[in-house]
Amino acid sequence: MELEVSWFPQFLFTPMSFILLSFISLYLLRSRLWCNCEICSTYLTSSWSLKFHNLCDWYAHLLRESPTKTIHIHVLRNTITANPENVQYMLKTNFENFPKGKPFSTILGDFLGQGIFNVDGHPWRFQRKMASLELDKHSVRSYAFEIVNHEIENRLIPLLSSFSETKDVLDLQDVFKRFSFDSICKFSFGLDPMCLDLSLPLSEFAVSFDLASRLSAERAMTASPLVWKIKRMLNLGSEKQLKEAINMIDVLAREVIVTKRQMGFSTQRDLLSRFMRSVDDETYLRDIVISFLLAGRDTVASALTSFFWLMTTHKVVESAIRSEADRVLGRNESLKSFEHMQELHYLQAAIYESMRLYPPVQFDSKFCDQDDVLPDGTFVKKGTRVTYHPYAMGRIPENWGPDYMEFKPERWLKEGAFFMENAFKYPVFQPGHRVCLGKEMALMELKVVALSLLRNFDIQTTTQFDVPRFSPGLTATFRGGLPVRVRERKTLPSS
Repeated sequence: MELEVSWFPQFLFTPMSFILLSFISLYLLRSRLWCNCEICSTYLTSSWSLKFHNLCDWYAHLLRESPTKTIHIHVLRNTITANPENVQYMLKTNFENFPKGKPFSTILGDFLGQGIFNVDGHPWRFQRKMASLELDKHSVRSYAFEIVNHEIENRLIPLLSSFSETKDVLDLQDVFKRFSFDSICKFSFGLDPMCLDLSLPLSEFAVSFDLASRLSAERAMTASPLVWKIKRMLNLGSEKQLKEAINMIDVLAREVIVTKRQMGFSTQRDLLSRFMRSVDDETYLRDIVISFLLAGRDTVASALTSFFWLMTTHKVVESAIRSEADRVLGRNESLKSFEHMQELHYLQAAIYESMRLYPPVQFDSKFCDQDDVLPDGTFVKKGTRVTYHPYAMGRIPENWGPDYMEFKPERWLKEGAFFMENAFKYPVFQPGHRVCLGKEMALMELKVVALSLLRNFDIQTTTQFDVPRFSPGLTATFRGGLPVRVRERKTLPSS
């Protein structure tokens, strides 16, 4: 029930109001919310939006201009860096001093709970060990390949073919979210939500998941955590919406776990069944379910959306990918195995180059445990949020040369073979001790979808734009989606 206006005067004279107002006053005295430096003023007034479409583009501009490639947002107590040496120091050299930290865990705790992306120490090591033991298995990778191929052949291609016949506009970003949601549910839980069915049914789980992701990310953008904490305590506005979305997620996640118990999990191949053989705690399993979805759905959908947007304006690259596939696989042949993809060097280069410019996770934060000094000489006080910024790092000329804004897959090739750059210059998969465990499977999914759609369809956007505008969220999402028209290339193989 919404609060009535008459409630507020009464609230001002309650004991709770006195405590809250005292707490707010103390916080303001101890914080630096009044900072009037140019960067903080620009952030607080959102005047950056007069020159930049996205906050991440403004950050990239500031980091390019900084001699150390490091800046400070005082009102957020946030040090942001695009310096590869700093990134290596945080994620590997002095890893123990830069945990996710309690402030970050608090921001995402309602949504992610004690899942692997939101914990440090023993809980993180346990989940990571469990996941790595499973994800490194050849049988698991082959199982993932089977699922992705089945989803493409039986749902994704038929769906795009139907839109090719009707010539209707299709939101490709929405399609990729549905595709990756179906795929990760089948791979992780052995269950099929059928979001990519021809009728394009809406999933309550997916809708609630999107809302919870967006609202949780908005918490991190407020100048003071006190704002969202008070709203949460009073169950107001965005915090009320977040609570309702998480309640829905909790109900559906527990239904997944109950269903798995009823089906029997002792011999099942999906990831959740493998975890359930070692873990019995219901809440812990719920957090694992959410972590799997976050890792396997939103990041893949984001990467595919950016990749296909770039393909619509880089037809030479699109043609080169098709030519390589015809040469390596055969004109009428499709991918046969997980290992078969390793020979497609240009395709891999194009995908890496796409994520250099448009990483699915644009930034990632840690919290400094003890006073420290970064390699560039930046002093970091205990408790400071330290953010490395993959989006900005792809836009630093010292890292990538004067043509850093050009989409050039060739920069990843040496004598025709894919060549991996310094991972700390390209931290898309979070190098170091917390490196992405699902990296190889995510790349597999990206390659198989990219190859299948490029060989079967010509895709054109219906709305031209030079720079994508992103919506708030834990992963990069195009505001307004990616509206396209598709035309079937009938002379080519169906998969």
